[in-house]
Amino acid sequence: QGQLVESGGGLVQPGGSLRLSCVASGFTLTWYTMTWHRQAPGKERELVATIFTPGTTNYAASVKDRFTISRDNAKNTVYLQMNSLKPDDTAVYYCYAPARKTWGQGTQVTVSS
Repeated sequence: QGQLVESGGGLVQPGGSLRLSCVASGFTLTWYTMTWHRQAPGKERELVATIFTPGTTNYAASVKDRFTISRDNAKNTVYLQMNSLKPDDTAVYYCYAPARKTWGQGTQVTVSS
């Protein structure tokens, strides 16, 4: 089995920053590619960032150079550091372990003045 729990969402002004966390239980994150996705109201869920098992990363064009995905193996946690936030970044953010087909419950991020 296994479970993912996200936290760190909230309301932030445009230009601000947030760091999302995704803690895994029941499996070891180190062994898996992990992804962050987001879904805005009325839109499809989209892939935002990927971290592969060697530690290499990939980003959607819309967040490249603003978002950073990382992992802390000791804490079994994946992070998404989000800087220079824009209103278009408003969405529910989910972490996902593709090989396990395991989603977190999501955390709301709202960027508004």
